[in-house]
Amino acid sequence: MLNAFKAPKKAKTGPVLPALFLLCVVAIFSACTPAPENWQLSGRTMGTSYHITVVDVPADMESTVLQALIDSELQQVNQEMSTYIDDSELMRLNRSALGKAVPVSQSLADVVEMSLDIHRRSDGAFEVTVGPLVNLWGFGPQPEPEHIPSEVEIIRLQQVVGSDALKLTRDPDTITRERPVEIDLSAIAKGHGVDRVALLLEQQGIRNYLVEIGGELRTLGVNPKGKDWRIGIETPNAFGQMVQQPIDVSGKAVATSGDYRNYYERDGVRYAHSIDPRTGRPLKHKLASVTVIAETCAEADALATALNVLGADAGMALAQRDNLAAFMLVKTEKGFEERFSSAFSPYLERSE
Repeated sequence: MLNAFKAPKKAKTGPVLPALFLLCVVAIFSACTPAPENWQLSGRTMGTSYHITVVDVPADMESTVLQALIDSELQQVNQEMSTYIDDSELMRLNRSALGKAVPVSQSLADVVEMSLDIHRRSDGAFEVTVGPLVNLWGFGPQPEPEHIPSEVEIIRLQQVVGSDALKLTRDPDTITRERPVEIDLSAIAKGHGVDRVALLLEQQGIRNYLVEIGGELRTLGVNPKGKDWRIGIETPNAFGQMVQQPIDVSGKAVATSGDYRNYYERDGVRYAHSIDPRTGRPLKHKLASVTVIAETCAEADALATALNVLGADAGMALAQRDNLAAFMLVKTEKGFEERFSSAFSPYLERSE
């Protein structure tokens, strides 16, 4: 899972690029001069970058005003959910007294509620308290460990990991930590940020847009050419952006999870950044990447992580059971094998 609020670290295996290759965005930025009513806005947030394309902008709107609104909204998301801002709402919750019901914002309660639901549906593969194990393996703020963690260290940290220690109430919105777990929303908050910006655009009367943060995206309406938004699922490799499969995704959100760029090797063994909370160890299966299409980007973001942790077989079983639109690239001796759920089929057919 990617840490959405992590300060950029020096790449160990080449540049870390977005999981999705945005064909339409790249074309717009590099190959044409936009019409006055179509804007491209970009900036930095959550330790990564964002790119937004808006089409048929209302005549009375100014780009500087819209940019300021977007930046303010993303700053608010950070202030609510970042683990890198010491006084963020989430960090204050992580320092609260055990057994105390702490009042929280509706946004934080919504994201935690979705996280707990996907934790349950994935049999624990999605885990927002896995942070200590991620740090132990050198994929958090701490550097790579000099030695591979021992079984004793892993077992010790597994004792303080577990969503069962979280109690959420709604109306009023409160969260209680029954054990000293620490919540890290990195695998869902970036998608939530996309959703917040998308909602902001719609509140401003914008009905055609693409919002992308660090590779996770959400679209509505049509692109500047008046056609459905089309993106390309990227081929997993460390050398650059190549499109494995183009899909039309207007009116949907898309997120991808994979381990093919963030890893290190020790004594010939590859250790990927995604940690299975059930074992406390990096993933070892052959699933290279999984892309999920959903109604909201928060859901797509979290589900992509959950399916990635589960692996190709168990992940696809969950996708079929819950009618999830999932596309997987599985490593084989000959390259990558494509697998997709029944709910994903219409997107492939639409793109042919």
